[in-house]
Amino acid sequence: MCGIVGYVGKNEKKEILLDGLQELEYRGYDSAGIAIIEDKKLKNFKAVGKLQNLRDKTKDYSSEGFGVSIGHTRWATHGKPTELNAHPHMGAYSFVVHNGIIENYQALKDELQAEGVKFLSQTDTETIVHLFEKNHNINNNPWQSFQNTIDKLEGAYATLLITEAQEETIFFAKNGSPMLIGFNGDDIYFASSDTPIIGKATEAYYLEDGEYGYAKNGEIKLFDTNGEKSFTKQALPTDKAMAQKDGYRFFMEKEIYEQSQVMNDTMMGRVLNDKINFEELDKRLFENITNIKICACGTSYHSALASSYLFERIAKIPSQVEIASEFRYKEPLLRDDTLFITISQSGETADTLEALKMAKRAGLKSLSICNVDNSSIVRESDAAILTRAGIEKGVASTKAFATQSMVLWMLAIYVAQARNTIDNELLNTELNAMRQTPKALIVDNKLHAKMTRLSKRYLHGHGFFFIGRDIFFPLALEGALKLKEISYLHAEGYPSGEMKHGPIALADPELFTVALMPKSLHYDKIKSNVEEICARDATVLAISPEPFELADDFIQTTYDSHPMLEFFEMMVITQLLALEISIRLGNDVDMPRNLAKSVTVE
Repeated sequence: MCGIVGYVGKNEKKEILLDGLQELEYRGYDSAGIAIIEDKKLKNFKAVGKLQNLRDKTKDYSSEGFGVSIGHTRWATHGKPTELNAHPHMGAYSFVVHNGIIENYQALKDELQAEGVKFLSQTDTETIVHLFEKNHNINNNPWQSFQNTIDKLEGAYATLLITEAQEETIFFAKNGSPMLIGFNGDDIYFASSDTPIIGKATEAYYLEDGEYGYAKNGEIKLFDTNGEKSFTKQALPTDKAMAQKDGYRFFMEKEIYEQSQVMNDTMMGRVLNDKINFEELDKRLFENITNIKICACGTSYHSALASSYLFERIAKIPSQVEIASEFRYKEPLLRDDTLFITISQSGETADTLEALKMAKRAGLKSLSICNVDNSSIVRESDAAILTRAGIEKGVASTKAFATQSMVLWMLAIYVAQARNTIDNELLNTELNAMRQTPKALIVDNKLHAKMTRLSKRYLHGHGFFFIGRDIFFPLALEGALKLKEISYLHAEGYPSGEMKHGPIALADPELFTVALMPKSLHYDKIKSNVEEICARDATVLAISPEPFELADDFIQTTYDSHPMLEFFEMMVITQLLALEISIRLGNDVDMPRNLAKSVTVE
């Protein structure tokens, strides 16, 4: 969830950039940088870690008079968090910042390197600036060179480029990643969301996919595939908190919608054409490992539980899942042939951290899956995989759960590759399903509207059961947790095959059952279980690609070719259901009572 700012004008540029980047901190970042052209010369500063480190580096610098400037906060995707990998990226006489994924960067990079271009970073972004300068060295026309560069890029991007070859201009392009242009007299601003320019610009234009152009002399020239085009400015919002939400009612709602985008970040550089690759892992970590033990709390426990099915099914390795708060006090038997995996959104979860320390004392190899680099759990572990979910402000985790589940799915295949327990046919099936996952996470407007209408029917009663089988049992647990966290209604997840062993005694019209009924996994068994509940006159909401006539309410899903695609699509539906019920009840969705985002106590 990187952030972009840019400014063309006569005001002091350093503070505009730094203040703008400060407003983008909520998106998450691990490094930051700025580049400015003044007196026809480029100057740049970069720093790893908090933005204060960049402020300290630039404390003796100020920019005077007219100039162009760009800034960026980076969340590491290609390459580790280092100054070399931080934006802006440098060519011989140009700088670029970029959000998104250049899908064909490796082919472009190989071509440029073959021509003698030297790369300093591990990022896809650096390809843009070198490609621009290659074009400019041929035609000596900055605008044409930028157009030729954009024509070569495949994937999602929002990018700003400045160059000594045309020192009064910012070139820009947008496709897939958000960016807007702000206006105040002759001053022009760029940003990846409203907040950096509120209070500075008075009007804005929100770029559409496929638009590009340049800012010069207080004016914008805008183009798309049909050539130059006109555009209409609109007034900027004045509420920065609302702007951070990008127009959504709650951060949780925004984060549900972000899941498709951040999943691309999670997979980037890891899901390759013919394998799963984790450049952060040393294969020696898995030597002499015959068993996996996963330890986590809450939502992270549910992602762990789902992954245990995948580790045993795909990697053929025994996998046990432990609740961290229980693990510490059960006097567990720990063997050094066990890989100990901990999962935490914040990396500071006290119960999980203490469980990790216990495993380390017992001599186990350790791996953490986390969203925050340099957190306590990451530092304590032998190795770590970052989920790249960006900052999650809603206390009830959504995109954290989605990205954890994806990392664990990828890890199961990675281990299977190392153990030679997966053939090419199954590997290709899994990789193809992974590539479709971002589409399965897209929130359809009609679906959301239906969830809003349905929610009014589920505000009362004496409780909810979320039921599912196999990996959909942990998803049922997670769906129930989301609902109880923010609605304060009683809900529990249950294996659908276990309902007849006791809980079905509760079945009546005031018991709401949310049935996860995937077509690709045990459908007939699940259908039979739900029919038993319907026969007891419980109220049933069925979620399935297959119509179910006995259900009181039915939500038809799209994907039915692979269980994990159904898993992620149904995950979004249960998140929306919890969200809309909570909103109807008038609750504070983002800050539910009695809960904290990072649980740092035992």
